[in-house]
Amino acid sequence: MITVSVADSGKKYEIESGASLYDLLKANMPGARYNYAAAKLDGQIFELMTPVTTDITIEWIKADSEEGLKIIRHSASHIMALAVRRLFPDTKIAIGPSTADGFYYDFDSTHRFNEADFPAIEAEMQKIIDEDVPFIKSSISKADALAKFKSENEPYKVELIEDLNDGEITLYKSGDFTDLCRGPHVPSAAYIKAFKLMKIAGAYWRGDEHNQMLQRLYGTAFADPKSLKAYLKMIEEALERDHRKIGKEMDLFGFYPEGPGFPFWKPNGMILYNRIIDYWKKLHKEAGYREVKTPIILNESLWHKSGHWDHYKENMYFTEIDKERYAVKPMNCPGGLLIFKDGIHSYRDLPLKYAELGLVHRHEKSGQLHGLMRVRQFTQDDAHIYCTEEQVKDEVIKVVDLIKRIYADFGFNEVKIELSTRPENSIGSDEIWEIAESALKNALETLNIDYVLNPGDGAFYGPKIDFHIKDAIGRTWQCGTIQCDFSMPDRFDATYIGKDGLRHRPVMLHRACLGSIERFIGILIENYKGKFPFWLAPEQVRLLPLNEKHLDYAYEIKKSLCAAGFDVTVDESEEKLGGKIKNARLARVYYIGIIGDKELEDRTLTIRKADGNDNITIKFDDLIPYLTDIKDKKI
Repeated sequence: MITVSVADSGKKYEIESGASLYDLLKANMPGARYNYAAAKLDGQIFELMTPVTTDITIEWIKADSEEGLKIIRHSASHIMALAVRRLFPDTKIAIGPSTADGFYYDFDSTHRFNEADFPAIEAEMQKIIDEDVPFIKSSISKADALAKFKSENEPYKVELIEDLNDGEITLYKSGDFTDLCRGPHVPSAAYIKAFKLMKIAGAYWRGDEHNQMLQRLYGTAFADPKSLKAYLKMIEEALERDHRKIGKEMDLFGFYPEGPGFPFWKPNGMILYNRIIDYWKKLHKEAGYREVKTPIILNESLWHKSGHWDHYKENMYFTEIDKERYAVKPMNCPGGLLIFKDGIHSYRDLPLKYAELGLVHRHEKSGQLHGLMRVRQFTQDDAHIYCTEEQVKDEVIKVVDLIKRIYADFGFNEVKIELSTRPENSIGSDEIWEIAESALKNALETLNIDYVLNPGDGAFYGPKIDFHIKDAIGRTWQCGTIQCDFSMPDRFDATYIGKDGLRHRPVMLHRACLGSIERFIGILIENYKGKFPFWLAPEQVRLLPLNEKHLDYAYEIKKSLCAAGFDVTVDESEEKLGGKIKNARLARVYYIGIIGDKELEDRTLTIRKADGNDNITIKFDDLIPYLTDIKDKKI
């Protein structure tokens, strides 16, 4: 007999040698066996159907956990592929991974899929689930795998196999569908308790626009119907909050064919944009940052020196000046280093904090562009802190505090933090990476902040701390970052004079609080559904005079409030009051100010929130103090 110990509960189970964890669950927890998608053994995922031949200690991976859902969704993608193959037998199948919130598969088919096909595909998927079709894992040689998929006329599988090294190749079989796959998977289709097909998109094979355009079917799956229902409700809410739709209604920004992926900011959008910038500048000045600005176009040699050429050139734009190659900057750090080097710095000058609202350009494929969330041009709220190795921990702590304060002011109080360590394609020695990673880890532990370790996802020049904010409907967005860099100062021969009179290398902390200003505005629009707090609202007050005799008083109020720094408009249209209020609500105006005979006679203003019904009458002389108080409280 074999002993299986469960680490988190301390329970022990006896099973026959060669039996599986699935056998254990069926024998001991038959009603709960679908609650577990897999297990962990020595930190690695262990499939439930794997035979157990020695005593082991495991941790269960629950079906509704992040890891469990990833396995369930990956398995659901195979079920979808099997359903498509049953309904459309001539379909050739490409790849089908899980995603952050679901799964997809790419298909090459003479049938043009559309959403009208979803009910039939979903019905076939449910039939497969009811049949409890098992996932059967096997391994074959590369040669045998090539022969198999060539005989089945699966060119996409053949191409993938040809790129693999010689050795055993893992396959998973579900009914009549066998796929090249590393797994892991659940034991059978019955584990898929709640699923739904979501959308269709085009996708070039292997992401290359020169390759065949495939049809990508997206779906999602959850551990239970209740979770799926909640997710679909969130998706419905997200569509109502779409920043592209709201941005159009509020006349904030536009995208045009003459500049694909390059946002055009309209007057209302610039008001919002500048409010954020003004707030950012004030806070950074208080925190001891000095603002700089670097050129958008810099010589190609700079990007070789910084390392971006080897790690980022496919995302860069290039031009030629005086027969020399130049690059449009995708990042601000190399230019910032040139400013630092232009002068002699003492240890007494450190930490030196340079902040830059830097306009950067990064090439994104046209199919990946998405409103303000994914653009080709954006402003990064960048800063670079040059400090000694001993100062790193304290400076990281200060940046963490600054970022958390900024998020709270914008209404984001739930922040998830990730610590990302050295990636495979990194630069720099083992020693400096160990020092840098320890410095970031120590700062977070000093602050007693919970964080998630994200191995291998650091920047190529240093480890990083990433900040994920949660919005009003539970979605998370990665915005801020702190990156600890020992390598780039060395590449640029950046130095300061130490206490000993000798030259030393500074440590360079790269950091951003909002990340991309454009993307952050997109997040804000969706978080608030366009109904911004008063201090951010592009149109803070819209005055609605009831007829022409109230116009002069309306403009007197507007002049007074505008002089005090508020954004105020007057609706002179011939619409009736109900129509004016409706238009103001659509534009997400914060306050509607109604002016009639009584207001004119008493020199007052009756205001109410555009999305509310509570009327407040305020004397003319009290308007500025009243609105200033609301603005200062950031409500």
